Amino acid sequence: MLRVVIIGAGKIAGSHLKAIEQMNRLRAIAIADVQEARALETASRYGLVAYTDYRKMLEQERADIAIVALPHFLHKQAAFDCADVGCHILMEKPMALNVAECDEMIAAAERNCVQLMVGLTQHYFRENKMAKQIIERGDLGKLIMINDTRHQHYFMDTRPDWFLSKEKAGGGIITNLGAHSVDKIQWLLDSRIHTVRAKLTHYADHGDVEGSGCIYAMTDAGIPATIVQSGYKGVPINDTHLIFTEGMLKLVTGRGIWISDNGSYREVPLPESANPYILQLQEFIDAIDGARPLECSGEYARTVNEVLEGIYRSHTTGKEEVV
Repeated sequence: MLRVVIIGAGKIAGSHLKAIEQMNRLRAIAIADVQEARALETASRYGLVAYTDYRKMLEQERADIAIVALPHFLHKQAAFDCADVGCHILMEKPMALNVAECDEMIAAAERNCVQLMVGLTQHYFRENKMAKQIIERGDLGKLIMINDTRHQHYFMDTRPDWFLSKEKAGGGIITNLGAHSVDKIQWLLDSRIHTVRAKLTHYADHGDVEGSGCIYAMTDAGIPATIVQSGYKGVPINDTHLIFTEGMLKLVTGRGIWISDNGSYREVPLPESANPYILQLQEFIDAIDGARPLECSGEYARTVNEVLEGIYRSHTTGKEEVV
């Protein structure tokens, strides 16, 4: 049995704790949050010990795994603290504020012989896995482009202020949601994005992070991709369109997948699959056991941060940037 602690009692903590409850190899034992009421409420709901100081929790509980769900600017130090006590780390995305921090975190994990996984959950949705299979089988011919579009009101009053601070979050919608788009494209193609050209906007009435981005990217496989995201008010969209020589595919992560058929889309039936957070944790367990390497390792997550840095650099220079 692997003992798990949670650092940060925000919304995402519940997703992890619900998954842990369904797994035989894991047992959640404690949670820490600087907001004592939030820590106590979550602890009461899941039968955990509550802390306001995660370092004290790490010292006293001596857990096997720490799931880190903190603001982005706290990721690096939390990784150091977990690694120093020999605790395997599941870090929420994005991995860090920048690539330099990623390198420090990877080195800390290696130095202490612990696994470092990053919560890039796109790999575990059944519709995403089906899309990857269709690409690999060549069912629709050769893939020629990917268009990923996401619109979500990013500047809601309920969003914590740190999300809207570049110093604390690293960026706005492109950092927070764009990380998923970058990861999805790279994983679907088993290829890395190597050049980007980007235009961002900053029209929100509070915060100093971008509210939208339009990115043209090229992968090592020679497949062009666009990432279009807006955090201003509008209609929520989260669609990925894959264009092939013999047809088209529409992927809506979390909902389903559709394939072109005589000029219209038909939904593709999907096999039953476990919750993505369960699959993520199972991969982590397997890596700890030495049964398989991590897909979402620190080294891989570093490539997502490289692309994000390239996007912001391209917006500043007005040029295509190599990542």
